[in-house]
Amino acid sequence: MLLKELRTAVLDANLELVRRGLVLYTFGNASGVDRAEGLVVIKPSGVDYEDLRPEQMVVTDLDGRVVEGTLKPSSDLDTHTLLYREFPTIGAVVHTHSEYATSFAQAGMAIPALGTTHADYFYGPVPCTAPLTDQAIGGRYVHETGMAIVARFAATAEHSAIDPLAVPACLVAGHAPFVWGRDAHEAAHNAVVLEAVARMACRTLTLRPGAEGVSQSLLDRHYFRKHGPQATYGQSG
Repeated sequence: MLLKELRTAVLDANLELVRRGLVLYTFGNASGVDRAEGLVVIKPSGVDYEDLRPEQMVVTDLDGRVVEGTLKPSSDLDTHTLLYREFPTIGAVVHTHSEYATSFAQAGMAIPALGTTHADYFYGPVPCTAPLTDQAIGGRYVHETGMAIVARFAATAEHSAIDPLAVPACLVAGHAPFVWGRDAHEAAHNAVVLEAVARMACRTLTLRPGAEGVSQSLLDRHYFRKHGPQATYGQSG
């Protein structure tokens, strides 16, 4: 069986989404990539989480061709593999329909950095893609979903490029969030935090519509205490 350790890590990430209440029934999926082998491990489509086993994970190449497994891979496979190809620093992807993050996606709104909890994990707003065109929806829809995420992170006349590790999530307009990390554990962790900050942002904007985000200095202070070469959070070594 190929990639035993990665299969287990991806299974654990999928189950963490259930434990944290981010998925219902068979909604959502997690995957991981082995860069050295050029292979992806992803949840099979439509299988109940309580029935999942490491050997049921599906192994594909970076173009989505099944290499090992008897079950169909997640229907979101083409989005996952495109993100791996376009974002070479990430090692795992998680997709959920968690309630509050999905509410922002359905509203077509970014999640603003309103407080330090957000700033600890996301270096600025969590962006939302442009709506997919009718042509994209009627064509290679899952691939186009990934393209919309990549386009949102690329530099344009309206905004600077976004580092996918500094802001490890994106909302797909009208759909739901995709989240990633360096490994499957981190991707699932980021998805849990994303839902928490989305819930707080929703409540903050309800209490004070138009609330401004944290200052750049406060964003820097909190983000860089956990990330980068000068990080001080946690235990050394």
